[in-house]
Amino acid sequence: MTRLWCVRHGPTHARTMVGWSDLPADLSDTGAIERLRAELPATAPVVSSDLTRARTTADALQGNRPRLADDPDLREMHFGAWELRHFAEIEAEDADRIRAFWEHPGDVRPPGGESWHQIVRRVDCAIDRLLSLGHPDIIVIAHFGAILTQVQRALAIDAYEAFSHRLEPLSLTEIDTATDPWAVARINHRP
Repeated sequence: MTRLWCVRHGPTHARTMVGWSDLPADLSDTGAIERLRAELPATAPVVSSDLTRARTTADALQGNRPRLADDPDLREMHFGAWELRHFAEIEAEDADRIRAFWEHPGDVRPPGGESWHQIVRRVDCAIDRLLSLGHPDIIVIAHFGAILTQVQRALAIDAYEAFSHRLEPLSLTEIDTATDPWAVARINHRP
């Protein structure tokens, strides 16, 4: 079985809903990157979403580790018409939907975007493909929502409870898939 070393990409400093927009990561905190790199298994392959903020974070953490192909299924949630908009702006236009989206995550989705259940299915498929490779450890550089889908999966909790977890940029969430259910060793760890 495999241990997943899930790292949230470096900060974007955006104060809006950022899903599939290809914003860069601020990787200027070289101390945090070095500490995180030292904590990750030395021979584990690295994979990231195909968005720049995840790819460049993976580049910064890779070192001599092998690299797997970027996977678009590891992207953040697609926020559709809400993309790059402030919460207050969306609430002024579509208060009921955005409240339902956060308070009852599941099938509610932004106009033109995806629901929580859709991102769960997408990321679960990506993770299952990675697990089928048989590596004992895999480093996954991804996004807040993508990592939370796997926290939800491992802890067998509902989406609302999964949303209660914080995941800071450049934080590590460690999931052991050898047990049934999976075990979460750490969430939002900052070395």
